[in-house]
Amino acid sequence: MSLSKRAIAEFFGTFWLVFGGCGAAVLDAAFPQLGIGFAGVALAFGLTVLTMAFAIGHISGCHLNPAISAGLVVGKRFPASEFLPYVVAQVLGGIAGAGVLYVIASGKAGFDVSGGFASNGYGAHSPGGYSLLACLVAEVVLTFFFLMVIMGSTDKRAPAGFAPIAIGLCLTLIHLIGIPVTNLSVNPARSTGPAIFVGGWAVSQLWLFWVAPIVGGALAGGFYNAVFGE
Repeated sequence: MSLSKRAIAEFFGTFWLVFGGCGAAVLDAAFPQLGIGFAGVALAFGLTVLTMAFAIGHISGCHLNPAISAGLVVGKRFPASEFLPYVVAQVLGGIAGAGVLYVIASGKAGFDVSGGFASNGYGAHSPGGYSLLACLVAEVVLTFFFLMVIMGSTDKRAPAGFAPIAIGLCLTLIHLIGIPVTNLSVNPARSTGPAIFVGGWAVSQLWLFWVAPIVGGALAGGFYNAVFGE
């Protein structure tokens, strides 16, 4: 499969992740009487990855996340020469997904993007008021374990065909842990999309949600390859 076609798959896959996961948070999480809450949002993010892994995993590998691509490069599962095109496609997909979500959400009277629009934040903009250090550690550690699950479940020694389920459930789990801390990112593309529409504080804090996930992903890729690689 050509690089251009794989990049297009990454664009649409990341669109689906942001539109589905952030859409659940923005449209449903606190819906009167029927709100899905943190558990529902966590499941929504997990389902976006699970469904796209089956849909495009055989085309692009279904990274949908610059931190995953970085971890796979360090873990020697993905060529460094293709890293930048993947990241560009992922970020553009995340922005497009957030854009469509904005059009839908703003169609309701009283909608105010300053409420957060599922953006990630720390300090005063952390859902639970967690400090910068706490948010940094959470994002690094949760991305690390997310990549460990990805590396392990896609290892050729692992049972074939089950990786999307393990990865989707892992993303659900880490959202259950991390939503109160940062709204959970572990994905720079997911963070960039909503932040662009919120602007202000969301953009000024965006650096953390690029640095921490990429560090966590790279550490996991290197660790898995060094310790558990053949």
